[in-house]
Amino acid sequence: MKIVLPVAGNGLRLRPYTENVPKCLLPVAGKTILDWIVEDSLSLKPSETIFITGYKADVVDQFLTKRPAWGATRTVVQSNPQGLGEAISLSLPFVNDDEPLLIILGDTLFEADLSILNNAQENILYTFKVEDPKRFGVAVTDANGRIERLVEKPQEFVSDEAIVGIYYIKDVKVLKESLKYLMDNNIRTKNEFQLTDALEMMLEKGCKFSTAPVQKWLDCGLAETLLETNAHVLKRNDNSASVSAEGCKIIAPCHIGKNVKLSNSTIGPNVAIGDGAVIENCTLKDVVVWDGVKVSGKTLDNVIVHE
Repeated sequence: MKIVLPVAGNGLRLRPYTENVPKCLLPVAGKTILDWIVEDSLSLKPSETIFITGYKADVVDQFLTKRPAWGATRTVVQSNPQGLGEAISLSLPFVNDDEPLLIILGDTLFEADLSILNNAQENILYTFKVEDPKRFGVAVTDANGRIERLVEKPQEFVSDEAIVGIYYIKDVKVLKESLKYLMDNNIRTKNEFQLTDALEMMLEKGCKFSTAPVQKWLDCGLAETLLETNAHVLKRNDNSASVSAEGCKIIAPCHIGKNVKLSNSTIGPNVAIGDGAVIENCTLKDVVVWDGVKVSGKTLDNVIVHE
């Protein structure tokens, strides 16, 4: 299996936090978004993980040099982004027709059982039941859970199973053919080459798709939702019980990075402090503090501190 992670986006909705780093490298609960995604997928033992980069591609390249435990990796630059379909097509020259492909969008976190893919016999799209399907692309399934069609932002109810951005492709050759057809014939939706359009073509050609559930779908698209995701994921990376500092009260869950200096402060709950930060005379709750930042004499709630 090969894994493809599209991470070319510029994260405009998260400015100023993405002015110097791509969205996928923003810190959440003591790790980057990309760390959480890749580490959850390593159990699948991919032969290679391919990152489709664009905005701040050099920063991603440098970051990957610090992750040798991830095994074989490759970056492919999407220099003129024209949609997710085009992004995936850039990775396909490095994927064999008989090798399954797992595509995971690199800007959201999730809780899902990926181990089922080790024995999967057909294509699988992970979905999450939502209250307002009008905001999402959804999968319409039959009584056996097989996908019959995909509908983008349906105005009338057809399904509540939103497609979350985890795509397991067994029929790689047909995916290649479908994306090539779209691009050769300049078939676009909303002026972009869409992966969903290629998946629809695969369905029309008789490829079988089923769904798999996502237990939790965590949004990282806005500062406020990034903080909500931080609070949830901290439960998996809470080290507050092992941290003590003079004059400090630490309320779980929290993650305190390496070489952090704490003094006379109340920290938590839901606080992640990056490596080398200095926190003195502060009260912090629902806060993310980036590496190396000094915060003194502040009462902060529900904010990201990046400088």
